[in-house]
Amino acid sequence: MVQQSLRHTLRKSGPAGELLLLGLFCLIWSSAFAPAKIALVDCPPLLLLATRFLAAGLLCLALGRWRGEGAWPDGRALATLILLGLLNNAIYLGLSWSGMQTVSSGFTAVLISANPLLTAAIAGPVLGERMTLAKAGGLLLGLVGVTLVVRSRLGGGMEAGPGTLLVAGGLISLVAGTIAYKRLAPQGVGPWTGNGFQLLAGGLALMPVALTVEDAGSVRLTLPLVLTYLWMVLGVSVGGYFLWFRILARRSATAASSLHFLMPPLGLGFGWLIAGESVPAGDLIGILPIAAGIALVTRPGRRALP
Repeated sequence: MVQQSLRHTLRKSGPAGELLLLGLFCLIWSSAFAPAKIALVDCPPLLLLATRFLAAGLLCLALGRWRGEGAWPDGRALATLILLGLLNNAIYLGLSWSGMQTVSSGFTAVLISANPLLTAAIAGPVLGERMTLAKAGGLLLGLVGVTLVVRSRLGGGMEAGPGTLLVAGGLISLVAGTIAYKRLAPQGVGPWTGNGFQLLAGGLALMPVALTVEDAGSVRLTLPLVLTYLWMVLGVSVGGYFLWFRILARRSATAASSLHFLMPPLGLGFGWLIAGESVPAGDLIGILPIAAGIALVTRPGRRALP
């Protein structure tokens, strides 16, 4: 029902409706980093993520049953959803949020925006996706922009090396999750149900690790923690991931991942607006080639690279 309704809406509204869907996803996805930075002040990262995934997963499963998505996944589909939950939720965000304890939310958004570069390099041999000259040029421009921002931040001593490495590890897991979804996406599983099992898999995997390495007694139930937690559960885990997998099902892995190039300006903006983080001139310079890369990567190409 949800899939049919969404397809009908996009088909009826045409390119404008799809553009609206993409824009909404980019806003939701990029808004996750700054609230997380605020929430980490009052709660350790793995405990915060584990409870968030479990709450959002149960909510998604309930919505799936309410929307009449049918039977739950069989053994093979369930195994695939568990793998995707580990890659796209537990490992990706577990490493990223752990790293965000010592690096800014805006810098984390910039690093994660390198997802399309790695995805494009892997999508060719693994998925058989063609690389056009325009997309290759766009990806290179995006790489230049990301490099400028990273060099500005690290060179100025604004970010910590260990935290940067943790975020980079999360990026690799997200790339693997993107490729795995395109290669192994289970058939016959509704979007709410599929997202719910992935979230539960991520939460169940993180909870024992969190209880082992983190102190549950350090959690402080403050108003900022409650508000940011609600947004991360309802807005990001439920809304954002639902939009992401719907977009990924309609577009190639490289084109869908290229949307992450919008995250640097949006992530930096949310970090400045919500978390009070500074935005150096090097960041602003790096955004220009990133924006140009978006235009090239997402446009239809005619000539494919061998």
